[in-house]
Amino acid sequence: MAIAANDADTKVLSVENLDTRFATPDGEVHAVSSVSFDIAKGESVGVVGESGSGKTQIFMSIMGLLAKNGHSTGSARYRGKEILGLPARELNKIRGVTMSMIFQDSMTSLNPYLRISKQMTEVLVEHKGMNETQARARGIDMLDRVGIPGAKARFDLHPHEFSGGMRQRVMIAMALLCEPDLLIADEPTTALDVTIQAQILDLMGDLKRDFGTAIIMITHDLGVVAGLCDRVMVMYAGRVVEKGDVRDIFYRPQHPYSQGLLGSMPRLDKAGESELSTIPGQPPNLQALPPGCAYQERCPYVFDTCRSAEPALRFVDERREKACHLDTLPAPGTARQSETLGVS
Repeated sequence: MAIAANDADTKVLSVENLDTRFATPDGEVHAVSSVSFDIAKGESVGVVGESGSGKTQIFMSIMGLLAKNGHSTGSARYRGKEILGLPARELNKIRGVTMSMIFQDSMTSLNPYLRISKQMTEVLVEHKGMNETQARARGIDMLDRVGIPGAKARFDLHPHEFSGGMRQRVMIAMALLCEPDLLIADEPTTALDVTIQAQILDLMGDLKRDFGTAIIMITHDLGVVAGLCDRVMVMYAGRVVEKGDVRDIFYRPQHPYSQGLLGSMPRLDKAGESELSTIPGQPPNLQALPPGCAYQERCPYVFDTCRSAEPALRFVDERREKACHLDTLPAPGTARQSETLGVS
């Protein structure tokens, strides 16, 4: 069951039971398993987890950008219209127009041979029917809005003539040219210094307020989620292990993996109180997932049921879901004593 957006009448995207698999010479990779969620206008949802957890593949599936060996099933409805599996010609009426994606590496996402002006104006000419003069004026205005200094003078530069932070702002500007309903941002602050990161997050907060843009933030950085998002979805081994409101999950995580992620974050308010904790081991091989819970080999609270039965995603309160056999998550550092754990 999908976690509901705040108002069912304002749902921008509704995903149900999304599965994504890749055929490889070494066997099938189950990259995304039974993922469901909704997002409403003006809302932001964070998708967090380690590299390889399936975060990006969810949205590559929805956008129709999977590699040729990938295949998705389930449902993805944009404004009530099913878009999963739509032909490219139909998807192109949505992609980059009312649903945009900012990719992780801005340098490789921008065409190095074309000036920024060309890459921005062709979107407006193609999708909005503007002439070149109108498109240039709109492009310069959007670069100005995302904080590019001297936007008019920089408009005809090539991507390599911009700094990393400015290229990321250019990508955001391009994604917003057609004023999309939904912005999907894949690690938008990766490799940027902390000052630029803060500016990018402030900008996205402005987009929510000024444009009513729904934002999906794909990231491994929980600090980014805390600063921008309303709700969060925690991914592990292609599955959702916990989702709910940001404050609930940050202050009272209900899954051991969420607890581990939060415990591994450096915190200035607790400097010197204890050593930084880590999650032991490595994520499982998606081609050979263990029976039962995929997190069992790394979980400090594992017991027999975890090794034999895969936990279903279930509601633990009105706004929170988790996939864990524990009814109540022990405090960090609690010893493994299955007899003291409330289990379902």
